[in-house]
Amino acid sequence: MADDNDVLTDLDNMPPPGNGADNQPVAGIVSQYVKDLSVENPKAPESFRWREQPEMDVQFNIGAREIEAELSEVELKVTATSKTSQGTAYIVDLSYCGLVGMRNMPEEQKHAFTYAEAPRLLFPYARRVISDAVRDAGFAPLVLDPIDFNGLYVQQLAQKRAAEAAEGGPAPAGDTPGGEG
Repeated sequence: MADDNDVLTDLDNMPPPGNGADNQPVAGIVSQYVKDLSVENPKAPESFRWREQPEMDVQFNIGAREIEAELSEVELKVTATSKTSQGTAYIVDLSYCGLVGMRNMPEEQKHAFTYAEAPRLLFPYARRVISDAVRDAGFAPLVLDPIDFNGLYVQQLAQKRAAEAAEGGPAPAGDTPGGEG
């Protein structure tokens, strides 16, 4: 008693399944870790008595290197410095990394994932490490504002293309936009 479109009877008429090949684009964070962390508290314990509002300077940079054909290390470097007229209260240097797997992606998409999406995914964890390090140094935790890594990536790519156009050719190989702010 088979009806039209009955699953059991339509098995013979189904198109053959895909070849089982792994050909879909995929990218993601495989692992993440603190590669290097330095906390300096050069004026302690005097700095704990300072009442002047500190001047904060936060710098970041993005780097990447290929580990294997489908695996790269993306490095988010963050330096946070707190200074007053009395001196430097603290300096926190963090190198926070992620192993990023990317397969079956065009180079342009790999580049964008490496320098925009992967840092966006890593940043909340790096921000927590910095906050904890500042707190552990004896100061109020430093909570960094979110960063629009995609916007920075697009902006730096546009600047690179404008510079290439002004020079009349492409930039040297290996010149990649990172972030610094």
